[in-house]
Parts: sequence; structure tokens; C-alpha cells
Amino acid sequence: MREQHVLLLCLFVSYASITKSRYLHEGDECKLEHKGNYSKFPEDFSFGVSTAAYQVEGAWNEDGKGPSIWDTYTHLHPERIADHSNGDEAAESYHRFAQDLVALKELKVNFYRFSISWPRVLPRADTRVQNQKAIDYYNMMIDKLLENNIEPMVTMFHYDMPEELTKFGGFTNNIVIKYFRYYADFLFKTFGDRVKKWITFNEPFDYCVPGYGNADFPPMIHAPGVADYLCLDNTLKAHASAYRLYKAKYSNYQKGKVGITISSRFYYTNNPDFGSEDIVDRAMQYSLGWLAHPIFGESGNYPYTVIEDITSNSMKEGLAWSRLRPLNLYWSKIVKGSGDFLGLNYYSSRFVHMAEPPGGEIPSWEHDLRLKFSVDKRWKRAKSDWLYCVPQGLEDILKWIRDKYNNIEVYITENGWSDEGKLDDTDRIDYLKSHLQAVLNAINDGCKVTYYSYWSLIDNFEWNRGYTERFGLYYLNVTSKNKERVAKNSASYYRSVIESRKLS
Repeated sequence: MREQHVLLLCLFVSYASITKSRYLHEGDECKLEHKGNYSKFPEDFSFGVSTAAYQVEGAWNEDGKGPSIWDTYTHLHPERIADHSNGDEAAESYHRFAQDLVALKELKVNFYRFSISWPRVLPRADTRVQNQKAIDYYNMMIDKLLENNIEPMVTMFHYDMPEELTKFGGFTNNIVIKYFRYYADFLFKTFGDRVKKWITFNEPFDYCVPGYGNADFPPMIHAPGVADYLCLDNTLKAHASAYRLYKAKYSNYQKGKVGITISSRFYYTNNPDFGSEDIVDRAMQYSLGWLAHPIFGESGNYPYTVIEDITSNSMKEGLAWSRLRPLNLYWSKIVKGSGDFLGLNYYSSRFVHMAEPPGGEIPSWEHDLRLKFSVDKRWKRAKSDWLYCVPQGLEDILKWIRDKYNNIEVYITENGWSDEGKLDDTDRIDYLKSHLQAVLNAINDGCKVTYYSYWSLIDNFEWNRGYTERFGLYYLNVTSKNKERVAKNSASYYRSVIESRKLS
């Protein structure tokens, strides 16, 4: 959910000094001043933490679980993982949720965002085979959370597609829309009496482009500008289909909310010339807007700029059709308004410049975009080479959402900092404090932000980076028999914020 941003957006990174920007203040970018009248978070604001099934559960082939594409990928291609590790054991949360619960209670969080493993509950991807042991496990989790006044927030899909669906081309085949609808129906029916916050998909861009564009993630399909666009299109339709199902069948008596999580940076320009705002808006439409615009915008379709560019480029490439077809009237009606909230994963920002000539393969997302990105050498960098501390970007992206999408309710579903796993994690505390200040500033400026979730509760398997980059508030001893969770200093800081609802 984080590392792959570098695949999408760090195609060009300059470490040259950046002159004063029209949009970004100068100074230490890991600090942010308080703005507005309120110094405390509202009483109804919720603080939480996040994890994902493949990254923490382990037990990859136990109790009837089917294989996911990440099981297959890490077993066949260990060389693609920085430390040749995998999620076979991970934090063993499938067997050690009690340890996770202790950490959650210590933090005093209001909610816990976790994902359900599709191939664990439905090993063949559909409801013909239902894994009762997996159902029991998630029932136990949900019940234990509620017993301790912790709200469960469930992500339905967090990268771990059942391997069964690769037979049909995965997300390039629109049959996945029906499969996901069956899966969503099963989840609503089984857990919806207690789960009131649902996220259909986590970061579609970050599994579609690496998985179906440049083949850096499973299922390793290399068809940039075509298969990745099909993946995004089918994901959008699968999300909307599940949303409409919930509203028609479950909403009246379960009274929950359904949304989608989209990852994005915010973008700045250091060029004060006329048209620079258009460049920033272009970058936003090609990232956050690609999926947010059809759901929360007025048109019920992809951003006009994106449609026009890709149609024009497709014709220049000799195609008789566009590589990104606009939604037809049927799907536009289903997709438009298919979200009770927007889940936002924000980690960092970039400066943006026009790229002449365009970069990337022909075709590809990069080539269609025609932009390049850079960073300010003053920005503090995390262990991850794509992650810089730019809290102003979080404040500004929340304002952008407010202005573009009629102030839709926003849940910040991920925001975090990586290091080597040290317990005295001062940089993480600085990152956390500055980004929570950004959230408070945005609230003071009228943005409807109601949930904040730090990524992550514990150190976990970070996709292609394995365990070489640690995001947890709790250190995970990966090699130990008991997989101990040890609180870092940042855990104590976050707890103090949650208890006081103030930044110190």
C-alpha cells in the first residue's frame, strides 16, 4: 500500500533545491503550525490503527484457506522480495490476535481497521465452498473488539485476490464484478450485524498498475496502459455493484456505511507561471480523481481530462478504440454516488512538472500523464525511498477533496512512517504529530474528516520490501517463536493524543 507509490509516481525524482513554491511554504516540512479556533479534536472524532490480512495473519495454508496471488508470487519469486521473506507466518495474527488486542487496548484506539482474506473465507472465490474455521476466526475478532469498545472497520479486498481468479485473468475480466458481488454479499450477511464500516477496495491504483501494468506485483501481467486500465475499470464497477447491493438488501436494518479507499499524494508546483494550477489539477485527476471523480463527482464518469487524453493518445497509436472507455449510461448511474465516505491513504507529496517529451512506455499511465515529479532536498526521508514528510500535503489534499466533491466525509485510512524498527522512533512521532496537526487544521477549515487511522499497528510484511521497512507502532520480533509485539515510543505518544484529544 505504500511502496508501490514509487512505481506510480516517482518516475523522476530530483534532489535539486526547490525555489519558493506558490503552494508550499518554506522551512522544515515535518512540522506544521496550528491554524484555526479549535486546539482539540472533536469528541466524535475517531482514532484508530490499520493492518491487512496477508501482511499480518500468517497461517497461509491452514484450516482450509485457499491460496492468494501473494502466496503464489512470494513462493515462486522470492528474489523479488528485498529480504526473500513472505507472509507465510508474518505476525501470526491468525493465531495471536490476543496479542494484537492487548496492543489495541493499550493504545486506547476507538476503531481497528483490518481486512478479511477473501481466499481464507471463500477458498474457491465464490460461495460454493465456505470456510467455517475462517468465519469463526473473524467472528471472534469482531466480537472481541466490540467487547472492548473498539469499532471494527473492515476492508474487503487488500491485494490478496484468490489464486482461483487468475484463471480468468483476474481484474482484467469483468467476471470479477460478479465474483466480488457474491463475496461482498457473503460478508454483509455474515458479519454486517456487527460491522458498520465497510471498505470495498484498498488502493486500486496500487495493485492495478504494478500488477497489470508494469508486472512488479502479482499477477505480473505486463500490459501498461491497457490491462491496468481494465483493472481499474472493473474494480470501480465491482465497488459500485457491492455498494448498490448493500443499499438494496442490507442498509435499512444493518445501518452501516460503505466506501472505498484511494491512495494519493498532493502535488505542488514551484513554477509561478500561468497554468501551473492546471498542472497540479492534472496530477490530481490522474491519481485521486481517476476513481473519486466517477463516484463523488457530478459527471458520474472519469475526469474529462483523463478521458480526452487517453482517447487522443489511443488514436495516435493506431487503435480504433480508446484504451479507457468512458462509463456508459448504465454504469454511470450505478457508480455515481456509490460511496458513503471516501477513504484516503496519504503518506507524502511531490512537486510536479510537465514532461516533454512524455516518459514511460507507449502506451502506459506514465506516458498518458505527461508529467514528472521531484522532491525538495529539505524534506525528511523515511526508510522507504519514496516516503518524505510533507504534512502540508495532507491538509491541502483534504481541502481539495472538500472543494471538488461537495465536502464528502473522509476517513483517513492510512498514514504512516517507516524506519528500521527502532523503539526510540522520534522521527515517527514527529511525522505523526505533524500529520495529525494537518488533520486538525483541515477540520478547522471546514473539512469533514471524522476518522484517522495510523499505518500500522505492528510491523508487518511490506510487500516487495519484506520486513526491511517497518511502519508499526509496535515492534514485531519476526524471528522469535512467540512473535512478540513491543511498544515503541510512538505508541505512547499516540495513546496520549487519543486520551487527551490534543497534540503535545
